[in-house]
Amino acid sequence: MLEKLAKQTAIYGISTIVVRMLSYLLTIIYTRVFGQAAYGIVTDVYALIPFALVLLSMGMESSYFRFSAKAEAEGGSEVEIKERKRHLFATTWGATLVASALFFLVVVLCCKDITRLMGEAYYGHEEYILMVGAIIFFDVATMIPFSRLREQGRALKFVTLKACNVVINVGLNLALWGAGLFEGEFGVGWVFVTNLVASVATFVMILPTTERTLPRIDRRQLRQILAYSMPLLIGGIAGTANEFIDRQMIKYIIPDDAMAQLGVYGAICKIAVVMTLFTQMYRIAAEPFFLSNFTKEQFVESNAAALKYFVMVSMMIFLGIALFRDVFALIVGRDFREGIFILPVILGGNILAGVWLNLSFWYKREEKTRFAIYVTFVGLAFTVVMNILLLPRFGYYGAAWARFIAEAAMVGVSYYLNRRYFPTPYNVKRMVEYVVLALVLYFASEWLLSQLGKGIAMWGVNIVLFALYAAYAVWREKIDVGAMAKSFLRRK
Repeated sequence: MLEKLAKQTAIYGISTIVVRMLSYLLTIIYTRVFGQAAYGIVTDVYALIPFALVLLSMGMESSYFRFSAKAEAEGGSEVEIKERKRHLFATTWGATLVASALFFLVVVLCCKDITRLMGEAYYGHEEYILMVGAIIFFDVATMIPFSRLREQGRALKFVTLKACNVVINVGLNLALWGAGLFEGEFGVGWVFVTNLVASVATFVMILPTTERTLPRIDRRQLRQILAYSMPLLIGGIAGTANEFIDRQMIKYIIPDDAMAQLGVYGAICKIAVVMTLFTQMYRIAAEPFFLSNFTKEQFVESNAAALKYFVMVSMMIFLGIALFRDVFALIVGRDFREGIFILPVILGGNILAGVWLNLSFWYKREEKTRFAIYVTFVGLAFTVVMNILLLPRFGYYGAAWARFIAEAAMVGVSYYLNRRYFPTPYNVKRMVEYVVLALVLYFASEWLLSQLGKGIAMWGVNIVLFALYAAYAVWREKIDVGAMAKSFLRRK
């Protein structure tokens, strides 16, 4: 079964990595044409959008996977199962469309008030708020159709549409950059224009995949879905707040140059997105996989093994970025590289986020989604308290550590709940082994850097250190690399 999960992750992952590499062009452009404070606006807005997406999706993505599995479990002919899934799709899509439409109406009616709440940097730019509201509407409108593609295993279609979104966005940005429009009075506003065009285009392109299904809400079914998804919604809001509220706290707690520090922090987080990307591509493949109709024994075995391999690969990515961070620093403009020293801490927080994602699948499968609330609110409490304590003294470095500590707390609570309610034989010893080895190699590199300084010799040392970790992991897990490559290339 893990071969199927690995294959799906690879399909989504390789394509998504290529697409995300294109999106890196946006960071390269923005951190060179905008100053720290102006880029702070971009960071600020794109930290708020995920809140709206989580709120308006109402946990419907996970619900769609779970109830699709139930539709299959009910049995019947292939036509009957397909019709039940079609009915489920119409209800979940309809609910999210209504929610996003009401949200956009509120944005239109309260635009000036929202602009005032956002701060001085937005005064006189109500159009920013309107465009962001429209982006959110179209992004929410495509969520359930994209979930349907994942549930159907149509990975190629999924990544193609996602790629089109990025290509359109990047292409428009390159055109505007070449025309010198970013340096004009409208400035940052063009960032939202290009995003909006890409979101509208994606909505139009995904409509044919719905097979002419009209959004239609079945109230009885919606009540059942909401009973499952509401805890996920509450937990999702807290989880998203935990991930992005540090940007808002930087803006309001740091007394001097808040928007500039926010811009630097956001730029360094963009570099660390490689780790986030791995977690995202894993989640895209793993969520429908683990929420399907496995027996408890199959689920427990697969989930335990998946977490071990997730940690193994995550620490390899950590080393790849941390050892060669000077190369990754070139992604952002020179004015933003002063914050590169916080990169290892941000990477660590991203790894922990992936660990507790793995630890969440069991309660989603068992329909005990209330546990999501416990976990994410613990994380949110740690995030708020640690930022209040650390931001005034350490600035954005404190924000990085606050997030790391909060993610660690969520992992701790998630693991405790798993041991108490759904014991899974996670190979903790092996996972700790990989973490310790990667950290030893990282700190060995830091010590050698202090002795050798930057140069070709240090590059060679880091390559050897990275190769040592990779070789050890392959040997420890007895991985047949050749057979694995053939398996991924083989048709399903």
